[in-house]
Amino acid sequence: MSRAEDIFQRLVYFGEDAIDEFIINGQTEELFLDFKQAVSTGKNFNTLHRDDRKNLAKAISGFGNSEGGVVVWGVECARDAEVGDVAQAKVKVKNVHRFLSWLEGAISGCTIPSHNGVRNHIISCDENGDGFIATYIPKSEITPLMTTTNSTIYLRSGSNNVPAPYAVIAGMFGKRPQPNIELDIEDKSLEILENADEDILYPKTIDNPPEKYVKISFYIQAHNESNAIGRELYLSCTTESTGSEYNKVRFLNYNQMDALTGISGHLNLITRPDLRLPPRGRFRFTQVQIILSPYVEEDFCLNGVIGAEGSAPKDFRFYIPKNQLRSFVAKALREEDETSVLLNEFFGNYLKSA
Repeated sequence: MSRAEDIFQRLVYFGEDAIDEFIINGQTEELFLDFKQAVSTGKNFNTLHRDDRKNLAKAISGFGNSEGGVVVWGVECARDAEVGDVAQAKVKVKNVHRFLSWLEGAISGCTIPSHNGVRNHIISCDENGDGFIATYIPKSEITPLMTTTNSTIYLRSGSNNVPAPYAVIAGMFGKRPQPNIELDIEDKSLEILENADEDILYPKTIDNPPEKYVKISFYIQAHNESNAIGRELYLSCTTESTGSEYNKVRFLNYNQMDALTGISGHLNLITRPDLRLPPRGRFRFTQVQIILSPYVEEDFCLNGVIGAEGSAPKDFRFYIPKNQLRSFVAKALREEDETSVLLNEFFGNYLKSA
C-alpha cells in the first residue's frame, strides 16, 4: 500500500477523528497530503467554484504526475515559517453531498488526459449536511497530466504542486525509462589455505612455492534500482596485474550466460536475450576468487564494468599498491586480525566504484 493510499484509508476508517488528530498534532502539508478550504457554497453558483476547480486540477496533475496524494477538503492551514502550512482548524464544506457531486463532475475535465483513478469519500456529515471530503489521487499510469485551467503540467514537490521544468517534461514525453544497474558485492569470504589443499595452484614443479596463501571469494551481482526492466545485462572484467606470478584471479559459476571469447585475464559476459531483470531485482553474474601469496612483486589491479542495454555503465576497480598488498597478506597469514576486519579492509579500502 502506498503512502497516499494509507492516508486515504485512515481517513475512511477513522473519519473526523483523523482530522482532529491532524490538527492536534500540527500535521503539515507534505508530499502526499494537502489541505483545502472549499470556496463553493452554492449560494451564487450551481457548479464547482473556479478556485476549487483550479485547486482540484493542480492536485490531480501534481499528485498524478508524482507518487499520488490526498486532498482533505474542509481544513484551514496556518503558515509556519519553519515547517510550512500546518492544519489549524476545521472549516466544514457546505452541503458536503452537493460538493461531492460537483467534484465528481469536474474530475474528468480537470486534466488532459483525464485521470480515471481519482476517488472521493465523505469523511463525515453533520445534521446540517456540512462536513469533510477526502480526494484520493493515485499515481497516474498515463503521464504527464496537464491542467485544463492554465495548461500547466505540475509535479508534487514537498508540500506544493509546482510547474514541471521543461527538462522533466521532455523526459516524461521522451524515450521510455531506462534501467539503472548498480554493483553489488555479496557473500564475501576470506580463507587461509595450505598449498596442499589445492595443489593445482602451485604445482610441485615450481621451485619454492608458498606454503600458505590467502583466498578471497565474493560474488559480483547486479541490482536494478529503476522502474524499468533490464535486458542484456553485461559484465566485463580485466585483470591488469595480479601482483605476483603466484597470485591468481578466477571467475566461476557463470554458465547461465554467454561468455564472449576473450584473452587471458579477461572475462566478458552478457545475459541471454530471454533473461529480463525486473525493477528492484538482483542478478548474480559470477563468483570471483582472488588468490594472494606472500610473494609480492607489483601492484594488484582488477578493473570491471557492469550495465545493461540502455543503461549507463558502472565501473569498479580493485587496486592495491604492492606495499599495502604485502602488508595485507602478511596480516592475514599471521591470523592476528578477525576475518571480518580483514574483509572490511579489503573491500573498504581497495574497492572503488563509480
